Amino acid sequence: MRKLRVEEMNRLSVDEFKDSDKFPYVIVLDNIRSLNNIGSFFRTADAFRAEKMILCGYTQEPPHREITRSALGAELAVIWEKEALATDAVRKLQSSGYKVLAVEQVEGSTSLEHFQPLQNTSYAFVFGNEVEGVSEEVMSLVDGCLEIPQFGTKHSFNVSVSAGIILWEFVRNKLTEI
Repeated sequence: MRKLRVEEMNRLSVDEFKDSDKFPYVIVLDNIRSLNNIGSFFRTADAFRAEKMILCGYTQEPPHREITRSALGAELAVIWEKEALATDAVRKLQSSGYKVLAVEQVEGSTSLEHFQPLQNTSYAFVFGNEVEGVSEEVMSLVDGCLEIPQFGTKHSFNVSVSAGIILWEFVRNKLTEI
């Protein structure tokens, strides 16, 4: 076995990425404080061809050296917008027909292995602050919650790791639709 060289990976250019078909989902960041996490979200959004990211509250937006360090340029390809309040972002997405799901540990959440995305439905996934999680105000608006099963002592993933798990599972289920 040999590792692939960069030229062999069929990577899209930034312009090709922007013109490519995207999977039907949006990422909403609700007060993410770590610039490294924000950069990681951009890389994950790029890898799994998100429609866009919405950076809410005090979530820092590019350009920023620390975001770029983790994003490795993905912040140049992924469409993003800034919204002062995550609640406004959620309401706008819902009024545009998105099903909005928080990624959070709550009563009545859907465990990820039971999540079956609906065909012809666009989703928005809300990821919350590293300490506080998704705000109560946003939780009162969402259409549901996804929870990642965990079996250790912490029952807590890094928020950008959670994104990778949730978004891969979503994209894996949608591969036939793109």
